[in-house]
Amino acid sequence: MGENPGGAEGGAWVGSGGLELPPGDESREGHEANSTEVPPGAVSLARPMERGSIGPELDWNADAWREVRTRAQRAGRAYIWLNLVEQRLRAVVAAVLRPVYEPVHGDDWVIAAAGPAGQEWVQRAVAVREVSRRKGYLLDPADDNVISFLTLPQLRELMVQHWPCFEPYLDERRDVELALDELEVTRNVVSRNRALSEAVLAQAERASARLLEVLGAGGDVPSARRLPVDAVEDLVGDRYADVVGVHPDRVRLLRQFPAEDLFGGARRLDAIGTGLNLLVQNFSGRRLVRLAESGCRVRLLFLNPASSAVKRRERELGIKRGELSRAVEMNILHMRRVRSKLRDPGAFEIQVFDETPRFTAYLVDGDGSDGIAVVQSYLRRSRGMESPVLVLRGGGRLLKADERDEGSLFETYREEFELAWVDSRPVS
Repeated sequence: MGENPGGAEGGAWVGSGGLELPPGDESREGHEANSTEVPPGAVSLARPMERGSIGPELDWNADAWREVRTRAQRAGRAYIWLNLVEQRLRAVVAAVLRPVYEPVHGDDWVIAAAGPAGQEWVQRAVAVREVSRRKGYLLDPADDNVISFLTLPQLRELMVQHWPCFEPYLDERRDVELALDELEVTRNVVSRNRALSEAVLAQAERASARLLEVLGAGGDVPSARRLPVDAVEDLVGDRYADVVGVHPDRVRLLRQFPAEDLFGGARRLDAIGTGLNLLVQNFSGRRLVRLAESGCRVRLLFLNPASSAVKRRERELGIKRGELSRAVEMNILHMRRVRSKLRDPGAFEIQVFDETPRFTAYLVDGDGSDGIAVVQSYLRRSRGMESPVLVLRGGGRLLKADERDEGSLFETYREEFELAWVDSRPVS
């Protein structure tokens, strides 16, 4: 029991691989205990270091987690766009090439369309399809075809090879190829889980939206001309009612959504608030005149600058007495000058209300299915410029089969405007 199986006491031990391991005599001290000399034929074993002494730091701090979450969010957003583009391109390629090749080649029409130049990648797609069949990966029968296993570059190759077939449907081959070139950068980054910069993501979103429009899959919501339908909104918008944008304050709203984009081309504009600065100070009087002359009907509802509600609001904001009322009065005078230049002043109505304001809202084309609204609640210590902003899309929400339309935020604010308008007084 106490004998040394490797030989005499203090001798070498024999490892499982048949090599001699040096003795671990801890009684030696100094140079002998730390000697790096290894007997011939023996294997040197490094002593384990104490935890935390050296080596890489394995824990992620809060900044590292924030960074990886940002990367994942950007990659997820890019993946949605890439998925939409690939599905749309697959549908277009199938719609154009299947009638050409299927009558002769049957289910092998994709292989025939690929031709000798694409033989390698199309056979690889066929093999992946067979493996997916055997392992039960095909959960949707609609995907049990070769074209569903082609990648975006391969779908592009089919389109380029057969461009004369696509030319009657697509105007510019160069536009399609440039957009696909831009997407290829993003596709490579996302597929390899590398960092996707904000600039590349923005480029991919623009290229995807442009490509989907070229391929005939533009947004079917009329207001998309003013506020483009985002891919994420298109997929998960029903989770957030009709809210399509949230901004911490009005400055960041205008940075992403300029007043010209909001009000330009409107056929109807209803606004309610204290001073309506978003419209009055960010959309010129000349533009308002041209907008009204082009047929836009405008209704503006200001807080009465002589009301006690203005004085209460001044106290809330901690500003000098009369400061807010003068600002509102100046805005009303400016809108009266705009109205005086119109051939039909009746199409540009200005009224005032006396109640304590609860919100400010700008409803563009609110009488139709293509409305857009910008809404801000009044906070006790924050001016309108500093208050959070909601952007709402009217009439663009699709209901599911088992879902009832119980109203929307857009309709709620539109009804509030109409009630306030009835109780208000006109400005001569």
